[in-house]
Amino acid sequence: MHFHCIGGSMNAADAPALAGIHHLKLPVTDLDRSREWYLSRLGYRVQIEFVEQGRLMGYALSHPNGGPALALRLDPERARAAAGFDYFSIGVPDKNAIDRLAARLTGFGEQHAGVHWATIGWILPELHDPDGHEVRFYTHEQHTELEPDTVTVVDDPRERSERHERAVAKQR
Repeated sequence: MHFHCIGGSMNAADAPALAGIHHLKLPVTDLDRSREWYLSRLGYRVQIEFVEQGRLMGYALSHPNGGPALALRLDPERARAAAGFDYFSIGVPDKNAIDRLAARLTGFGEQHAGVHWATIGWILPELHDPDGHEVRFYTHEQHTELEPDTVTVVDDPRERSERHERAVAKQR
């Protein structure tokens, strides 16, 4: 018997045990350039080097202050194909931390869209690593609580956020 879950949810007893994100992996065109970018911009540290048949093919990076583990894999073709897409958002504790991160990135001369009010928290989008992958940041702190066991539909999320930010600006 197969259990299919379409539009609903299985109860917690039937769901498999999972433990968050183990690591994120990105294909890159130049390992050294990408390693230096993630180390200098976001504070990552090299934890493992993967050498295959005498050739350096990847790094496993760790973060000293809560960031997810990140792997960089030399794969130029996939890196070029993935450019521009935001595969993940890295969590940031709160609005103050994401504002400090935006200022840090600006200090490095990195282009990004700034911090914005988003669906449930604050987002820092449109930062691109050396291969053009969009690296987004989203706060764990929320300004909107979601209803448990309810699907929340957000129509036109970008436009909704822009309307909110304009309304707040008018109140100032």
